[in-house]
Amino acid sequence: MDTSLKGALKKAKRKQLLKTTMISVIVVIILLPIVYKTGDYFAAKTATRLHEQLFLHNAIAEPNVRIDSQVKSNNSLFGGNIVTNRSKNINGYLVQWSTLTSSYGPFRVHIDHNELVPGVYWSDTEFYEYDKQTKKKVATFYHPSIQDYVSVKNELKEISQMEDYVAEVAISFDQPYTMQEIQGKIPNDLNIVWLYMASQVVDESNGPSGLPIYGFAPSDSPKEAYSSFITALEKYDAGGYNEAIQEFLKLTKDKQFEEVQILGVMLTGQAVNFKALENQDFIRGASVGVTAPVVPYIKPMK
Repeated sequence: MDTSLKGALKKAKRKQLLKTTMISVIVVIILLPIVYKTGDYFAAKTATRLHEQLFLHNAIAEPNVRIDSQVKSNNSLFGGNIVTNRSKNINGYLVQWSTLTSSYGPFRVHIDHNELVPGVYWSDTEFYEYDKQTKKKVATFYHPSIQDYVSVKNELKEISQMEDYVAEVAISFDQPYTMQEIQGKIPNDLNIVWLYMASQVVDESNGPSGLPIYGFAPSDSPKEAYSSFITALEKYDAGGYNEAIQEFLKLTKDKQFEEVQILGVMLTGQAVNFKALENQDFIRGASVGVTAPVVPYIKPMK
């Protein structure tokens, strides 16, 4: 091949390569912001969805647990984490509870269910559930329809002997009661901080199932809180896949709060004030949760 022709072909190839490279650079410059904005949009959307799911779960399935803060962490174009700092209010004493670290990506979310499910301590002499991070005892509820439990405890006698302590106790009823009936049974020097409304009925003779229980904090206006609870349940299980939630919604459809039956309550108060509940027939089980020593500089609510 003629030398001049070879030189011309090489020159043409270099020009084509340079042209292709420049076009590629321009395309990347144009597409990069679009890709970034698109990825950021979807990541922000899933982060918002995760925020909502975490708040919803707390509103319906976390007895006496409050969210103190919920913030993004390690967020990027491809997703990140949401860190949920939580605590318990034990008659005016705030006690640390486990922190959730949930994750999200452009198209998916993952809730930290490992920390939502209590751990189980089991030995030859003792059995109880505990929070995996703080190692504090978790108060256990017992559904009145389930006969097969590994054990049903009544720890009222033990807790009422603890002077200068505040405590939370999960009271499980022998049968469902209305709010009016409950208010007539619970002493005024104890706080009703959570109402146990529903859970799946399963065999728990070999240990706790780890399935969630559902209920809500009655606050100062139980009727309004109940209405918000129903709305939250419907939103949380919009697909209708949760058997316990759907059964509860079916049973309570068109019922006023005054007619709805409650399976148990979470109470807080000074430990000695629980003595009034000892030997009460309406109590099937009483499980102590978090306790805290009373100090001179923090006054209990009751």
